[in-house]
Amino acid sequence: MKVSHMILKVNDLQKAVEEYREKGFSVEYGSAKRAYNAIIYFSDGPYLELLASTGMPEMMKRLLRLSGKKKFADRLDLWDTHEGGPCGLALETYESNLEREKKLLDQAKQKYVVMPSHRNDTKGRKLRFTCLFPDDLQIPFLMTYFNIDPKPKNFVHPNGVKRIRSVSFGTSKERIPLICALCDDPALVLFEGNGIHSIELEYESGETRMLIEN
Repeated sequence: MKVSHMILKVNDLQKAVEEYREKGFSVEYGSAKRAYNAIIYFSDGPYLELLASTGMPEMMKRLLRLSGKKKFADRLDLWDTHEGGPCGLALETYESNLEREKKLLDQAKQKYVVMPSHRNDTKGRKLRFTCLFPDDLQIPFLMTYFNIDPKPKNFVHPNGVKRIRSVSFGTSKERIPLICALCDDPALVLFEGNGIHSIELEYESGETRMLIEN
């Protein structure tokens, strides 16, 4: 697997989109109507998701808990109630399914929820993918890549940023071997801690700068 994207929680989506555009990023809303997120794509490597909310009603969360999916509902709550900033990391499979990843999690006795998902973006593309949410919140969630590649080709943002060079993610010492078995992407730097610590950008000039460093 490789790093798919990082979720940055925002309180006001429109304001966050405007702020990132002012910083020289090209930003597109996740959907044309009632968008709850926005995306900053790069031609190569992971992208950024600005998330205002999961869009999951509280009634549905209660139903998830009643149906034995409490940990999944807890992850959604974590994102919805987050004060702002990095709150989630996704890993993306090289294949069109998650069978290898399921086997690794089963071997590690890790429970999870698998959910098909979809999104119709602002360019009229019907994006389809599957997500896997481990019960353990110290493990990133997993997904297949979109059925249609939405990333721009040979694109550099107006501010000169070419790609995300690295992301450092803190987790428990016990979970590091499992995450390493899942993901072989050199862009992912693991350490003992809790969540995303930093996101490093690479510019067309070859210069690197930190977008976020906690």
